[in-house]
Amino acid sequence: MPTVVLMDVSLSMTRPVSLDGSEEFQRKNLAVHGLNMLFEHMASNYRLEFTALMAFSSLWELLVPFTRDYNALQEALSSLEDYDKTCIEAALNGVNNVVQQEWGSGCPCQVVLVTDGSLGIGKGSLRHSLQTLKHRGEDKKFPLPFPFPTKLYILCIANSEELQMTDAMDNLEHLLCLSGGDGQIFTMEGPLCMKSVQTMFGRLIDHAYSPFHAVLHCGNLSSDVQVFPRPEPMVVDEEVEPMPRVVSTDVDEVGAAATDELEDEPSATQMAGKSPNFCVLLHGSLKVEGMVALVQLGPEWYGMLYSQADSKKKSNLMMSLFEPGSEPLPWLGKISYLGPVSEAAENPYGEDDSKSPFPVQPPAKRSYAQNVTVWIKASGLQADVQKILRNARKLPDKTQTFYKELNRMRKAALAFGFLELLKGVADLLERECTLLPDSAHPDAAFQLSHAAQQLKLASTGDSQYADFDHNIAPMHTDFSTSVSSTRR
Repeated sequence: MPTVVLMDVSLSMTRPVSLDGSEEFQRKNLAVHGLNMLFEHMASNYRLEFTALMAFSSLWELLVPFTRDYNALQEALSSLEDYDKTCIEAALNGVNNVVQQEWGSGCPCQVVLVTDGSLGIGKGSLRHSLQTLKHRGEDKKFPLPFPFPTKLYILCIANSEELQMTDAMDNLEHLLCLSGGDGQIFTMEGPLCMKSVQTMFGRLIDHAYSPFHAVLHCGNLSSDVQVFPRPEPMVVDEEVEPMPRVVSTDVDEVGAAATDELEDEPSATQMAGKSPNFCVLLHGSLKVEGMVALVQLGPEWYGMLYSQADSKKKSNLMMSLFEPGSEPLPWLGKISYLGPVSEAAENPYGEDDSKSPFPVQPPAKRSYAQNVTVWIKASGLQADVQKILRNARKLPDKTQTFYKELNRMRKAALAFGFLELLKGVADLLERECTLLPDSAHPDAAFQLSHAAQQLKLASTGDSQYADFDHNIAPMHTDFSTSVSSTRR
């Protein structure tokens, strides 16, 4: 989970802080000291995570793009310059641009905002931004919530008493709420000093950047592992009394016999330096064979381990978590039923690997007798529209088939609330009407115009015309009567 550190370099951060018996510091110096402490911790415990450093005042600047080089981040902190007023909205817009450019909108990200709690003044201040939230156009929307999953941590180089003297705390809490509520506001306790800022950043580290140590077991083999980012507790909504599920610190690879008594485990340093490491063996095997390993994370909670290339030369052992439950993958059946082929009464794959027990068939056979229209992919919808247009070009010979397909599409669109589709198909039918050749039968133009008109009425959503059980009937004309007589 990448991290973006937003450092406030406005003039208010240069306010002096008097420390007893020592030289005078600025609030910016306290913030730099705390961030150095965070970067040193991440270099030791989160060295594979990417971190970016941005500075902001009325404008924002990317000082260090996403990197694993924490020395570069600390060097950038030592050369910060002072600028003008605070504008948090501009900084959040910068975060949005930087993260989406590097990771897209699907990657979760943590944002650490370090400021003194000053909201800025006038237009561009946080107070002004929050007051104008409901009076903005689409082109000037507030950047929160971000389009990607995020946790916002706000660290104030100020104590809570100072923030509560104004409306600063209320506005920061509003900002946190807009981000989705996943995050926290940290303030300094007691006087503003090095010890207080260390305590505040220590609370952030304990909350968001504490390492997760576990032991990976596979039969008699085991290995100390560190998982980052730290797995979050998961709440299952379907449970009557939902309880958070947490990943156990003892992770078992499914399929091997479990042992009740375990020998004393050597330390991670000893294992890395003096003995073979099972985690390295597993990672190399999965990478070479292109396979995954199922792991048990807790009671009826499973996941999988696999190798993922970070670059041409580097790869990581990744863990993905399934939904809690005994059957997280329906086609695989109950994971507790899995076992070695040698223990089966007969080989489920056959003597010559001509069959497979997967996917597991459900015990009750489902009925698919009813003809239901389903548009899972755009190609399915496109095929249905093209079928209507093909029949439209063969009117009046294909009148019955044309209206049958038209009514099928109409019912599906109304069921899905896809009223725009009705309007779009109506426009297509009107276009087909204008493209009819001179040799076309006169009834074709009447039927196309009639069908287009009925679809437009249904697209309004008016209950008089958008009744689900109503079918569009062919338009009766003298031409259609003569056509039917000729056929007889």
